[in-house]
Amino acid sequence: MNKQLALKIIFCIAIAGMLFSGYLSYGELFTKVCPIGGGCTSVASIPACVYGFVMYFIVLIISGLGLKSKK
Repeated sequence: MNKQLALKIIFCIAIAGMLFSGYLSYGELFTKVCPIGGGCTSVASIPACVYGFVMYFIVLIISGLGLKSKK
């Protein structure tokens, strides 16, 4: 597997992760109801799905920069 293919796979996984955690974050922050039922976990009074969204966003940016570079 070459570098470009690996970065494309990581980029796609980051998009999927952002969509899922964004959906959960929206439900938790704006409707105050956990979209997947049960109770959502909070860390320092911020829902854990928000941390996931931020993490996937960072991975998306880094993998996008890796794809853009031609080295």
